[in-house]
This record gives sequence, C-alpha cells and structure tokens, in this order.
Amino acid sequence: MGSKLIRVGTTYLPVKDVKESTEWYVKKLRATLSYQDETKSILNLANQSIFLVKSREKQNANFIDSYDNEHFSITFEVDGLECLHLLHQEFKDSGMIVGEIESRGHAGQNFVFQDLDGNIFDVWSQLSPIFKEKFMTL
Repeated sequence: MGSKLIRVGTTYLPVKDVKESTEWYVKKLRATLSYQDETKSILNLANQSIFLVKSREKQNANFIDSYDNEHFSITFEVDGLECLHLLHQEFKDSGMIVGEIESRGHAGQNFVFQDLDGNIFDVWSQLSPIFKEKFMTL
C-alpha cells in the first residue's frame, strides 16, 4: 500500500449559534472566516479548516476519559513557553474560560480553554519540529 494520510484538513465542531460562535472564533482566536450560512461557517485557524456546524443544544466535541474527566479532542501548539504564557494571559484578559498552566509529566506545559459551547481545547508549548522545519520561515 503506497498511499498514506498526509494531514488533518478539517475539524468539525458543534455549535448552537453559528453566527455568535463565528464572531467569537474570529475575535478571540483570530480565525479567518471563509464562508458562513445558517447552518455552518468555515474558518481558517492554525493551518486548518474549522467547520462550526449548527447542532442540537448541549452538544460539544468533548468526551469522558477513563478517569471520568471531560477531555478535549484538539491540542493547539505554540512556539515555546513564553508564547504559551503570553497567549494564556491574552485569553484570560479577553474574558475567556481558561484553565491554569500546568506540567503534565512530558516536555513543555499546557493549558485548556473553552469556546461558547463548552468545546474544550488544549494548548501546548511545544511546536512540532517537523512543522517548524517545513512551514516556519525566519
């Protein structure tokens, strides 16, 4: 078999109000809006397409792990601890729901944040070396 998966191109997130959530992602996360209608919007964020899809009440992308904790399904990366701390403060200052910065027993540090619909996301201070090599220019 000579084919392989190359990258994740699109992530779909359930939201209750497409317009309100789109405005939140554009303002708070600096996403770029590509398309919007009554049932979805397409955003460009972190080198990926994010579809915000109108869903039923109380839907989100989280899951319960084996320790009965609600868990995120996406980790965003930043380039180093200084960037992580700056972004954490920026998110807090903007009124977002943000967890504390923590060490989890592996390289780097993390924090979590939530969107308007309770979708939880992780932020990690370690930017992938392969991503840096292929896509970051000085």
